[in-house]
Amino acid sequence: MAATMSSVVGLANSSLSGFSSAKKTSLSSDFVRSPVTARNPFRVAKASGGRVTCFQRDWLRRDLNVIGFGLIGWLAPSSVPVINGKSLTGLFFESIGTELAHFPTGPALTSQFWLWMVCWHLGLFLCLTFGQIGFKGRTEDYFSK
Repeated sequence: MAATMSSVVGLANSSLSGFSSAKKTSLSSDFVRSPVTARNPFRVAKASGGRVTCFQRDWLRRDLNVIGFGLIGWLAPSSVPVINGKSLTGLFFESIGTELAHFPTGPALTSQFWLWMVCWHLGLFLCLTFGQIGFKGRTEDYFSK
């Protein structure tokens, strides 16, 4: 047996054999065109600079004015004491303090914390959403058309 031969049968030109081939074989024919690299249709240069977009790149158009005014716009009405002489913000923060009193244990499903948390955040997100629509609509003259 040839114990010194390190080539694997059938892999004479591969890197697994003891003989490394410096020449790469390429198949070519007169009947087949030269190989063409595949092109990504999204990278084709167009008017958009080679990028296909369905909407503006900065679709959120984040503005810190909206966040600041939206937070103030929600804190003001939610701090009015209309729920048995207490405000929604006060009830929410009070429930946070109550739940932190027994910290390692989380709030129970029957805790008032969940009601105040959902109501407070729902109001905040609605205020921020309508603030974004109103502020950006006004700066882009959407409502004057």
